[in-house]
Amino acid sequence: MDDKYKANEPFRFFTRMHLSELTGLRASTLSQLLALIKEIPGSSIYHHTHRFLLQYQYLSPEPPNDFAYWVSEALGEDELGEKLSSIDTIQYSTIRSLREKIIQVIELYLKDDPLAKLKFSRPGEEFHFIKSISFVLAANYTAGDLKEFAQVLDKITLDSIYYHIFEARLRLERSSNDFSNWIEHSLGDKELAQKISRLDPYSYTLEELRRNIIALIEKQAII
Repeated sequence: MDDKYKANEPFRFFTRMHLSELTGLRASTLSQLLALIKEIPGSSIYHHTHRFLLQYQYLSPEPPNDFAYWVSEALGEDELGEKLSSIDTIQYSTIRSLREKIIQVIELYLKDDPLAKLKFSRPGEEFHFIKSISFVLAANYTAGDLKEFAQVLDKITLDSIYYHIFEARLRLERSSNDFSNWIEHSLGDKELAQKISRLDPYSYTLEELRRNIIALIEKQAII
């Protein structure tokens, strides 16, 4: 393999574990849901918009978020459910901006249909807010060049891929991910980094995402 694919700094793989914790907050109406979305911690917004991506990682394209599911199933507000489902999560590099978009969609809907705030969910079907508690762990894998990187990527857990692709965007508050960042700045291959960054991670399962990244690496460099 060409020396240009030797890294200045090795890539260190990490993984993460999530624990879900009830906040004790719940909503029976759309107005209550909106008010609580404005005040719940960011870890709760994260849980209700991202947990599907790993828990149901075999589904593609992107599954709905919890808010969209609840307003459709518990309140019968299918139109609002579709609007919430259509929020392109990848556009938002911070939980704050994603929260603001969700709030905007619900507020506009209530403005157009004030009677929607009068609907109550049935007993037992209230929306219960949950927050995610994350633990980041070293995965005991490093890569000093692109060949090693592809080899490790082929066998690491989906939790690790999730961490470096999805959580990286929110952690770094930018549109890139850990893989692209390392390839561009440690390997100096901006073209490959951009190709990986342009993959829409919400349009693939995690396993498909793994295969696509490896395919791009193999196409870019003879390894």
